[in-house]
Amino acid sequence: MSTATTRKRRSNWPRMLRRGLLENIATAIIGIGFLMLFQPFALSLYTWSFITMLFGTAMFIIVSKFPE
Repeated sequence: MSTATTRKRRSNWPRMLRRGLLENIATAIIGIGFLMLFQPFALSLYTWSFITMLFGTAMFIIVSKFPE
């Protein structure tokens, strides 16, 4: 085997737009929305919880298509 076939292929994507970091951020946003949904203190947090979880879920679906 030649060394050209065994080397990893480098992506042209910027490092900030890689899948690992953005998936973690999307998961954290979903978790924050979940906590907002089940807290008993502020009605405004409860009101925005579904939108927050929806945004995190959409972000996770989009980011999961990015290269590693």
